Amino acid sequence: WEYSLNRRKVLEIQEGEKAKCPEDIARFLRALGIQNEEQERFLTIVLDVKNNIKGFFTVTVGLIDRAQVHAREVYRTAILQGASKIVLAHNHPSGDPTPSAQDIDCTRDLVAASKIIGIEVMDHVILGLPSPTRSRDYISFREENLL
Repeated sequence: WEYSLNRRKVLEIQEGEKAKCPEDIARFLRALGIQNEEQERFLTIVLDVKNNIKGFFTVTVGLIDRAQVHAREVYRTAILQGASKIVLAHNHPSGDPTPSAQDIDCTRDLVAASKIIGIEVMDHVILGLPSPTRSRDYISFREENLL
């Protein structure tokens, strides 16, 4: 896989771990350390049919406030890895995980492409930073009914 931050910690999480809920994905992203990056990093997390995390790859690294994402990059490696399902994920360097209009539009486009390709998008998780004004440092599109 392309991403190598905190590789040992990530491999410990991957072994036999299921992505049962958005918190599992957020924990995985925290282990990667992407919440501390100064640029948006968009990842695809590959799952098998039983929702075990098979791996992950960086789709794109963007600017401080956005990353350009295209379906061909999201699905190219997922197809090569034999993905059954994927979770889309990225960080918000601002610390606020609230999805932007661009995040919502991009996710809708990727979900539409997934229906043609046959790889289910389980969720899109945006990781921010802990804050006293928010109960969580992440947002799940599935939990927010945005997926």
